[in-house]
Amino acid sequence: MARIDKINEEVRRELADIIRSLKDTRIPMMTSVVAVRVTNDLRYAKAYISVMGDEQTQKRALEGLKSAAGYVRREIGKRIDLRCTPEFIFELDRSIEHGAHIEALLKSVRNDEET
Repeated sequence: MARIDKINEEVRRELADIIRSLKDTRIPMMTSVVAVRVTNDLRYAKAYISVMGDEQTQKRALEGLKSAAGYVRREIGKRIDLRCTPEFIFELDRSIEHGAHIEALLKSVRNDEET
């Protein structure tokens, strides 16, 4: 496993723990960190977040995470010994939605074939 992959995984684990401890009401309990990609120079980290709920809930959760980005960065800096602590960019992960959509399409094709 490459060094950057280990850093990505460690940051993902700690970020998930930090998000669970946030007191912001905009961030629901059903928020999870799917993946984190840290740049090679460790300046930025793109965090892919999955939020259960409707579009409005997801939007509010993303706003809450963006407003907590400074706190998150400070906590990551305390927990992980890195040359420099990355600045976080939060992005919604739509892979679960995408997978459900593909599953529905496959199901409809199977139903069409049966009739």
